[in-house]
Amino acid sequence: MTGCVLIASDDPQVHQPLRMSLDPHGFEVHVAGSVDQAEACLEGASVGLVLLDAQWPDALALTRQWRERSEVGIILVGGDGERLAALEGGADDYLIHPVLPRELVARARNLLRRVQPARPLIQPDSHLKRFAGWTLDTDRRRLQAGDGRETLLSHGEFQLLNLFMRNSGLTLSRDQLMDQLRNREWLPNDRSIDVLVGRLRRKLHDNPAEPELIITIHGAGYLFTGAASLAA
Repeated sequence: MTGCVLIASDDPQVHQPLRMSLDPHGFEVHVAGSVDQAEACLEGASVGLVLLDAQWPDALALTRQWRERSEVGIILVGGDGERLAALEGGADDYLIHPVLPRELVARARNLLRRVQPARPLIQPDSHLKRFAGWTLDTDRRRLQAGDGRETLLSHGEFQLLNLFMRNSGLTLSRDQLMDQLRNREWLPNDRSIDVLVGRLRRKLHDNPAEPELIITIHGAGYLFTGAASLAA
């Protein structure tokens, strides 16, 4: 199985060609004709990628919501005029309809390699993660210290911290970080990653001169030492 893809569109002229392009290549394809159907599929299936019809009235709002609440990859499909707004809203990619089948398959495969299957949008008791005396509320994108004080994370800081937690104990190079982070808070270069790490360190009270949570491995990248667990 190549991966699980959800096509969110109520227009047969959009979803039928997309499905016909993906089916022969081993993708598990689901089609949702409404927002409720799409969210039910995201809750019940291991969807790794959503192909979202940009012509849906709430497509951009859905992109922002799903990006904040899930790790799922999102590609919008529509006219050229929506491209910039879609990318600024958190979409991973944008394809102009009608989509060339080979391009669709290639982009879907590439994005699925970079993302984990989406976690359900509603997971009781699983939105709180603890590490090194901190609690991360993934629903509200907030860090809570041991004394109860809270700090709001930007989208980029939140994505970086989640990436570090998923790879605790492993050294991640700057290239690996840039490949996996999906936000618009910096230009794609090594220095911008260092700036984002510095911002996250400050919010974690991790002394940059002698960091204990996010350690710089010179010539290699960064190592996160805080093993994460779900809050009881």
